[in-house]
Amino acid sequence: MDITWDTNPLIIEFSRGFGLRYYGLLFALAIFLGFFLFDWQIRRAGGAEEDAQAILLPGLLGTLIGARLGHVLFYNPGRLLADPLWVFQFWHGGLASHGALIGLLIAIWYYARHRGQSYVECLDRFTFSAAVAAVLVRFGNFFNSEIVGRANGRDWGVRFPRYDLLPPDQAPLRHPSQLYEAAMGLLILALLFWADRRLGREKRPRGVLAALFITTYFTGRFLVEFVKEYQVFSPEAPLTMGQILSLPVAVTGAVWLIYRLRHRQPAHWVVTRDKRRVGKTGAKG
Repeated sequence: MDITWDTNPLIIEFSRGFGLRYYGLLFALAIFLGFFLFDWQIRRAGGAEEDAQAILLPGLLGTLIGARLGHVLFYNPGRLLADPLWVFQFWHGGLASHGALIGLLIAIWYYARHRGQSYVECLDRFTFSAAVAAVLVRFGNFFNSEIVGRANGRDWGVRFPRYDLLPPDQAPLRHPSQLYEAAMGLLILALLFWADRRLGREKRPRGVLAALFITTYFTGRFLVEFVKEYQVFSPEAPLTMGQILSLPVAVTGAVWLIYRLRHRQPAHWVVTRDKRRVGKTGAKG
């Protein structure tokens, strides 16, 4: 396989360097599908559409702000010191999934508190949305020719002349790490559906889906980093920044998963109608 990926990231260009991008379109699709999946999870538990709508603003702000600050603080703190206003220049790219995770955790905590729901329950029901967003964002990275894999020195791979700033025939063959991560996200999404169906509406322990997502996604991130281009540290470093950030999260997720499987607290969504709680029992699903 010898593929040259030299696609213009702009679908429509309104002015030089500014227009509708594939990344933006895929990000919007991630929001739409994420809302659809969250709404599905809530409705099957007896919740209302307004319960899902309430996550849109805090979820979007948490993702964008967290992802941007994560990129700035984890991957490019020197530029922040030299040009503090750069942190607000989202259109120049630079979003980090680890920062997005922190932002989402805060946003979902805010959402759960204001909706009178269990924080862990909300995390569970948001995992499907997070998985599909992880897939679509990596496809967006591929269209942008960014977050590329390392040159593999073989006769197969993908050439990214826009990343290497070289003619197509001179760009090295690289691992398409963005596609590896997109495939990983699809597998995790399938695993979540399987686990949800396998454990059932009445028997699913609260927190299992969230712990399963965190464990598998960040374990996968740790492994894919072995073929991703270095972003902060030199090749002599034993681990990349992505691996240093992913490893403790994956371990924490695994410990949490074991704990949740041993202490089986049932899934539970408090059903509200007309802004009044109609009972302590709620609905399961």
